[in-house]
Formats: sequence, structure tokens, C-alpha cells
Amino acid sequence: MIRFRPPRMAMAFVSAAAVLHWLLSDRLPFRLSSQAGGCALGVVGFSVMMRGWWLFKNARVALSPRAETTQLVTHGIYRVTRNPMYLGLVLMMVGLAVSAGSVPFYAAALAYFVVINWVFCRYEEAKLTAHFGNEYAEYSRRVRRWL
Repeated sequence: MIRFRPPRMAMAFVSAAAVLHWLLSDRLPFRLSSQAGGCALGVVGFSVMMRGWWLFKNARVALSPRAETTQLVTHGIYRVTRNPMYLGLVLMMVGLAVSAGSVPFYAAALAYFVVINWVFCRYEEAKLTAHFGNEYAEYSRRVRRWL
């Protein structure tokens, strides 16, 4: 599963949710939506993700979870969360769910979070611990995985 890139996984989950939403739209009992709330979450999520991406690009750190990590980025948004790009994608997916107000979109956001949290984060944390040792251990004690 690690060989798949997280943004592509997010797109796959959202695509599946869109198909289910379309197929089941007249059968879904749950409809709690807020366009303004969903857009706000989406903008916040995009901003958080792009800030993490920008810091990685400036530090010339590879974006792929499987690539070798050459340096530990711990400043900026990385002082608040160890995974701003994943957090941003999750927030954007929740924003889409809030906008659509449909169970498949909420389920897609939850499924993406579960895969990221229990597969990708664990893989990356083990890799960073092996590569950076005490420096990463100290950083992970100071900064939470999500918020």
C-alpha cells in the first residue's frame, strides 16, 4: 500500500464517494450540509497542505513517502503538526463531505484518515526514527502526529 501516493489515494476515495453519492443519492437518509463550512474547511486544509509542501520544497526534501529523507523539517507548520500535508488533505476531504452532506463523502474522509494514520504515518515514523534517531524521537515528543 505504501507504493501508492497519498494524494492519488485521496482522489480514489473521493471518486468512489462521488460514484456512490450519485448512485445512492435518493436512498441516503443523512443530509447535513453546509456550503460555507465545507468551503472554509477546504481552504484551511489546502493552506495547511501547501505550507507543508512549500517547506519541503525549499528544504529539497522528497515528497514521496518511499524516497530517502535527507533532512528533518521541524520549523514553520511542522512545529504544530508532524504531518501537515496529510492533515491538509484530510481537512479538504472533510470540507467536501460537509459541502455535499452525504455519507459516502464522510466515509471516504474517514477511510483516508485510517489508511494514512495506521499505514503511512507508522511507516514514515519508523523510517525517520531509523534515519535520524534521537533527533526525530525528541521532535515527535514535542510535536503531535496530527494536532
